[in-house]
Amino acid sequence: MNTNHLTSQFRLRVLRWCGVAAFLTAVACSSKTVQYPEDHERFTHIDRAVEALREAYQHRDRSAFQDVMLPAESLEQIQAEAAQDFELFQSIQLDFKTERIMIDGENIDVYVHWQGVWKKNPDDAGIRQRGHARLQWVGKQSILLRGVQGDLPFGMKVRQALSDLPAVPKKPLPQ
Repeated sequence: MNTNHLTSQFRLRVLRWCGVAAFLTAVACSSKTVQYPEDHERFTHIDRAVEALREAYQHRDRSAFQDVMLPAESLEQIQAEAAQDFELFQSIQLDFKTERIMIDGENIDVYVHWQGVWKKNPDDAGIRQRGHARLQWVGKQSILLRGVQGDLPFGMKVRQALSDLPAVPKKPLPQ
């Protein structure tokens, strides 16, 4: 028998099996049902809340930004700093990558990695920053921000002002 004939038959069989495997995978994945629908729905609500916070800030929408937060003194500073960003920057691009979600009853901790670009005008190269933050939420159906920790993207105007301060010269040590 010809070696080329055997090789082409082998290739044909491999292609058939790959086609069958792809078909079975597509059928199996399309009919998958959610095993824990209540948990899935809650994660969906959490994801929407985080996205609503990001979008409100990125679109410089003060009202929508405040709507996802509990009325708390601890969040007033963040709201004030975000408002300063909305006034100073014409364009804000912000991305969140959720690293981890921890749920304890009604308390939810969402750990995010963020990165963004803040521009004062379209010709501006912008300020590029990134960091990690812990967004503390509360609720089941209605998810609201109750606290934050870490390196936050909100308040870039304040951060920029601090980085623009001249360095304080060090005094020589006495000898």
